[in-house]
Amino acid sequence: MAQSKGMVVLAYSGGLDTSCILVWLKEQGYDVIAYLANIGQKEDFEAARKKALALGAKKVYIEDISKEFVEEFIWPAVQANALYEDRYLLGTALARPCIARKLVDIAQREGAQYVAHGATG
Repeated sequence: MAQSKGMVVLAYSGGLDTSCILVWLKEQGYDVIAYLANIGQKEDFEAARKKALALGAKKVYIEDISKEFVEEFIWPAVQANALYEDRYLLGTALARPCIARKLVDIAQREGAQYVAHGATG
């Protein structure tokens, strides 16, 4: 068995892109911890947990961060009238730094050397 290249915490959704990158990271020799952030979306988190583990994740963290997402990101954006093309709130874009902050917290807690995402593009 080859020695691990290190541990990576992956922002994971359970979808095609993040599932493929989880497998790819494993194939490259990394130990992977999957992190799923609940920011209030309707999601089958237990199915995503099972999928991540079946694909080879060492651990899976699922955290409800919806309260801090609303209080620290959404509410200030509403107050600032942060709209995209003057039409709609930047909800998805606002979620990224909230999720990234937790991703780094877990990496520090676990002693991981890397963080990653599998977002398209």
